[in-house]
Amino acid sequence: MESLSSLLLPRAQQRKFCTVDTCPLSFSVYGYLPNKGANIFFLVLFALSFAAHTFQGVRSKSWTFLIAFAVGAFGEAVGYVGRLLLRKDPFSRQYLTIMLVPITVAPAFLAGGIYLTLKHLIIVYGAKFSRIAPRWYTWIFVACDIFSICVQSLGAGIASTGTHPETGNNIMMVGLSSQVATLVIFGVMAIDVFMRIRKHSGSFNASTATLRHSKRYKGLIVAIITAYVTITLRCIYRIAEMAGGWRNKIMQDEPTFIVLDSCMCLIACVVLNFFHPGFLFHESQAVMKAEPVAATNDTEMIATDTERTSK
Repeated sequence: MESLSSLLLPRAQQRKFCTVDTCPLSFSVYGYLPNKGANIFFLVLFALSFAAHTFQGVRSKSWTFLIAFAVGAFGEAVGYVGRLLLRKDPFSRQYLTIMLVPITVAPAFLAGGIYLTLKHLIIVYGAKFSRIAPRWYTWIFVACDIFSICVQSLGAGIASTGTHPETGNNIMMVGLSSQVATLVIFGVMAIDVFMRIRKHSGSFNASTATLRHSKRYKGLIVAIITAYVTITLRCIYRIAEMAGGWRNKIMQDEPTFIVLDSCMCLIACVVLNFFHPGFLFHESQAVMKAEPVAATNDTEMIATDTERTSK
């Protein structure tokens, strides 16, 4: 057996030829066997979140948000199946693909769901508080999100085959960086809107006063902010993880992955189960039907009204 190992190990040290019998665990991409208990825990909770988002989305007929969060939660669950399979063979490219592609791409779907809420929040207060028509937030940020999903999927697919891992890694970095940039710009624009709302607190849509003062609505605002922060932190972590190339110290640190990836994505999914925005979408739709011009007019902005008053 020892002589056989001495023949196989030099070849196996090229990494791509590694098997459980010929290489030490440290030669694998992650350098560890994923913790069984932790990964079953996340698999079950993401699966439950997926089921809940599917039920809530169908019940509230929030179809676009349903697609975003159900696909995101489902992708996370599939990724944890892949992590459990890697316990059997940490060198398997097939298992790595099952894990890497969904866990890389799923948070982009979650971010897309978060982007969808801003338009409706603005309409509830009044479209005049936005510098652009509310519908543009959805079109701009979802388009950027789709670009990020495509790039990250391509990079993860290439990287997981093991043929050109560095190329795949670089492509994923482009996708992750574009996602973080989109999240930051979205955050800046959302803050700008709510600063304008706070400044003109006496001129909100009267028809939505009951909704805005409800605990359910206030809870949803907190949930959206929480989901936004957790997804942003996760994406920043993944950039740091990928920046060091394959098998770097951050990538081979499972506790850090669990805290900054697993927990962050799970929090984003679950808080929007507890405070599902279906009721917000229905309320904003009612406002748009009652006041179609006010809800969609690009030129009706607070800044313009203020300027006219000053004149």
